[in-house]
Parts: sequence; structure tokens; C-alpha cells
Amino acid sequence: MLTGYAASHQHPINLTVHMVGIPTIMLGVLIPLSWVSIEIVDFRFDLAQALVVGMSVFYFTLDKLFSVAFLILGWLIAMLAAMLGELPLDVSGTIAAAAFFGGYLAQFIGHAIERSMPVLIKHPIQANLAAPFFVVVELFKMLGLRDKLFNEVQERIAELRQEQAAGSRVGS
Repeated sequence: MLTGYAASHQHPINLTVHMVGIPTIMLGVLIPLSWVSIEIVDFRFDLAQALVVGMSVFYFTLDKLFSVAFLILGWLIAMLAAMLGELPLDVSGTIAAAAFFGGYLAQFIGHAIERSMPVLIKHPIQANLAAPFFVVVELFKMLGLRDKLFNEVQERIAELRQEQAAGSRVGS
């Protein structure tokens, strides 16, 4: 999953756009989810927090360290969403819509620069599950952490591109 996603996100401008756009989209989704809260035995949580925890549990099956990093980042975004969600509905709704649609618009612009098809078009569910995970992975890469993993991913991408090039020469 990481190799396929990373292959479509190699251009530095596209990566930068995604590093900002994906958390922005998350904020746009989490604001309305923060409006719905549940209380169980004096413990109150909202759907935004539940989604972040749920995604973190899924990411835990992929990579423990990345899932913990996502939980921290996601929780911070959920806290911001809750603060914005307390604003009047017309204000918080407008912020949520602008963040959601603006974030996606930025993604499409980034892919136009990269000249690659957004993963969202090919695999919408996978893209929405993978994108926040990818942000965490890219943060680690930017910090120079887990270089062995990133080198393996780049090697796999190079192999994929060689196979695709060989296949297109055979087909022509």
C-alpha cells in the first residue's frame, strides 16, 4: 500500500501540498463529527475522537510507531476541530466545508503538477484510509527517521517503473 501510494507522490510540490491538504481535509471531516458526542459512564467523547482512535487502531496493524504518531497528530486535529465545532453552526460549517473542499482541490492541483492520477480516483476508500497514514510516514521521512524503510519503498517504486516501461515496450 505504501509503495503504491508513494509512487504517485514523488514531486516535492505535490508532497508539500499533500502534507498540508490531507490534515486540512481531516479537519473538514472532523469538525462536523465533533458536533455529535456520546457519554458513557461519565466519559464523554465525540465521533471525531472515535474516528481518530479507530483509524489509529487500523494503522497499528500496519506499523506500531506510525500509528502512535498518527494518534498524536490526529488527536491534535480533533481537538482543533472540537474548538472550531463550538463556533456558531454557520461559521463552523463554513470552515468545515472550506477545509474539506479546499483540501481536495489542493490534492488535485498537486497531482496535476506531478502528472499522476490521484489515488482517490482509482481507489477512493484506500486513498482516504492511506492518506493520513502517508502524512505520518512522510513526516518521518522529512525528519530522517526510518531511512531503511524509505530506501526499500524507493527501490520498489523503481522496480515497478522498470516493469511498466518494459511492459509498454512489449505492447508497442
